Amino acid sequence: MGICDSCHSGCCRSFAVPISGADIHQFTHRQNLNFWDFACRWEDAEGLISRNLAPHFFFADDPETPFVICLKHIPSASFPGTTKCRFLMECLPDEEYPKGLGRCGIYQERPQTCRCFPAKLNDSNELAILYDIPSNGRDGEPAYDLCSRQWTASDLNPNETIQSLIIARYEMTFFSKIAMIWNQTPGEWNHFPEFIDRIYSNRIISEPRQNTPSQSTTVTESAEPFNKAA
Repeated sequence: MGICDSCHSGCCRSFAVPISGADIHQFTHRQNLNFWDFACRWEDAEGLISRNLAPHFFFADDPETPFVICLKHIPSASFPGTTKCRFLMECLPDEEYPKGLGRCGIYQERPQTCRCFPAKLNDSNELAILYDIPSNGRDGEPAYDLCSRQWTASDLNPNETIQSLIIARYEMTFFSKIAMIWNQTPGEWNHFPEFIDRIYSNRIISEPRQNTPSQSTTVTESAEPFNKAA
């Protein structure tokens, strides 16, 4: 039995899960979800959510507050008064599973942040390092209890884990470039989905006949007119 098979998914309850623009585009275009149904902006003045990986965005209605774009949380049915990831499917507690069971409703399409848990790349980007998981993710509330034991290397697929970590780092690095452009002139929060969709829908271009510096255009440069207009 895998470490998650009998779990109530405390990680999906405890953590704000940062998502990238690529995750947003995946949800809106491949799963036909409305941005406002799955995404939120999470205040992160102390950097506890971004952890120097996810970028901070600023918005016109609150220009002094750094936000991280995350999966939305909603109230939990299994643990009244607590919250859970919007995509977490709950089974109510019973005698066999006193805390119930939790299953990801979008497991095959889950964000890269979730795919990487609980590992990070080493400094050379060649190995995955497992980090220690605390016993509880938030305030001691049982809903936020985390893994029943520490993870081991055998719990993860070595190839898939490395690939997910590399993709996650690349996409967050790209997303950080997007954040730099947005933050030059912070726009309204309600304009953000259109801004992201324009960029990520134009990540593939035809090769120019003559690839000269004057003809080269980056995706981030293409976002600047939108941001100025917004």
